[in-house]
Amino acid sequence: MSFNIVGIGEVLWDLLPDGPQLGGAPANFAYHAQVLGANASVITRVGNDLSGGKVRHRFREMGLSVAGIQQDDAAPTGTVTVSVSLTSGGIPAYVIHENVAWDYITASRDALDCVRAAHVVCFGSLAQRHIVSRQSIQHLLSSASATAWRVFDVNLRQKFYNQEVIEQSLKLSNVLKLNDHELPVIAGMFSIDGDIRQQIQSLASRFALQVVALTCGAAGSLLYRDGHWSQGAATMVNVRDTVGAGDAFTAALCLGLLRGLELEEINSAANRIAAYVCGCAGAMPELPEELRRLLNPDPAAPAEG
Repeated sequence: MSFNIVGIGEVLWDLLPDGPQLGGAPANFAYHAQVLGANASVITRVGNDLSGGKVRHRFREMGLSVAGIQQDDAAPTGTVTVSVSLTSGGIPAYVIHENVAWDYITASRDALDCVRAAHVVCFGSLAQRHIVSRQSIQHLLSSASATAWRVFDVNLRQKFYNQEVIEQSLKLSNVLKLNDHELPVIAGMFSIDGDIRQQIQSLASRFALQVVALTCGAAGSLLYRDGHWSQGAATMVNVRDTVGAGDAFTAALCLGLLRGLELEEINSAANRIAAYVCGCAGAMPELPEELRRLLNPDPAAPAEG
């Protein structure tokens, strides 16, 4: 079975110290999902400019469909200035420029058709910073199949979120993915007390989440599903930068869920893939075949749906 996976939101150029790299969580996510065997696409928006043309060219190079890329004749293609310090463990600092094309994503007929056919729809909070994209993204999510995995990969950035956006996003989701810096922020928003596991259980119960994934950097990751837990150990690696590692983890999580794998298998594979990305420059390195096969060890075998 071929799985359709859609990322919705920002696509942009990360202006890294070593030069520009295509980025944005939905694009990073879709790239890794495609590499891991899915039919992946992105619903996003670029400007009518050279940078927008380069986004389409890069998508084609990666084998991603360009059908979901909308064009804005007024706003420019998005950019983010990224600075990375190895003294902080390779964790990037972002300056995300405003009033760009992905702030004006529309829920077009093509976008709605794409979401309705998807087995997974992944979105975040950043692309909802502007009311136009926020309304479009929420409309698209509400149009997804009842059987689809609707993944809210939080991605709190700068000032571009509030409780209303987070709450509505959680209500539209059945999977939550966040990191150990984001969990206390989200728990605080909803006055949720207790330790990490209690906070995760409370969020899952309050918002009817089927799966919660917490990434903790060098401390690994924690997966929760229907009362079951998996504690995953991080794979040790010499960190080049951490850009895109969380998105690779999310892609691996989704492929594992679609293929009906156990939490332990998913957690192990997702950590190995995310660690490999941390050891590379940029968010979208080419994955070696052994990592591509982790979540589909027998590509000729029928997949579980």
